[in-house]
Amino acid sequence: MSGTDLPPVEPVQGSVACVIPAKDEAERIVATVDAVRKLAGVDLVVVVDDGSSDGTAEVAERAGAVVVRHPRNRGKAAAMETGAAAVAERDGARARHLLFLDADLADSATGAEPLIAPVAEGRADMTIGTLPAQVRPDGSKAGGRGFVVRLARAGIEQATGWAPEQPLSGQRCLTRVAFEAALPLAQGFGVEAALSIDLGRKGFRIIEVPIDVRHRATGTDWRGQLHRGRQFLHVRRALVARNALPARGGSTTGPGR
Repeated sequence: MSGTDLPPVEPVQGSVACVIPAKDEAERIVATVDAVRKLAGVDLVVVVDDGSSDGTAEVAERAGAVVVRHPRNRGKAAAMETGAAAVAERDGARARHLLFLDADLADSATGAEPLIAPVAEGRADMTIGTLPAQVRPDGSKAGGRGFVVRLARAGIEQATGWAPEQPLSGQRCLTRVAFEAALPLAQGFGVEAALSIDLGRKGFRIIEVPIDVRHRATGTDWRGQLHRGRQFLHVRRALVARNALPARGGSTTGPGR
């Protein structure tokens, strides 16, 4: 089914709901919510507490967010779906656009505003934020050796003919119609690559937009390597499910994790 085959949904003029999946982010979520509430067009902030063991839900609610809780950790894709459903309950037939941001952006979340205009103005069905180079608190370069990014980029290119600069970026804005066309979302860390493939194949317009945001960056220690190992497996699984697994794992250019 193409994007044009989907039933039309009348947008709320100028209204965007920001959905923030969060797990154990009590230290940063208040600053993130405060920053998001300053974004032009955002009139609803939904934090999905995905099985946190700290006070994430309580402090997010005090900061002015609508909070929905998962009693146990269900993963980012499930949190995105839960948050979007909470927005839909408040929208009725008039659907807000959906802005998905990471919970650890803190004050820098104000830099995500450029993601909104192309969608709100009808120039794109989904925008993807491209981030500046991230650094760790000690000033060292964040990230890994790019294996996961190259795999995701090559899979998206094979499936759609488009090679995104940052295929794993979780900072995205999209229309309600586009979001619903991608359901059910791929699980785990494969959700972003799968979103681009599923919507690209259905003819939705996707563009990357530079944004100046900063998140908690992983390094090259064993925790960072374990995280990227899980990412690689999840992305590979999403590509296999979509018959988009590249024969040689993709190109060797571009920034990566």
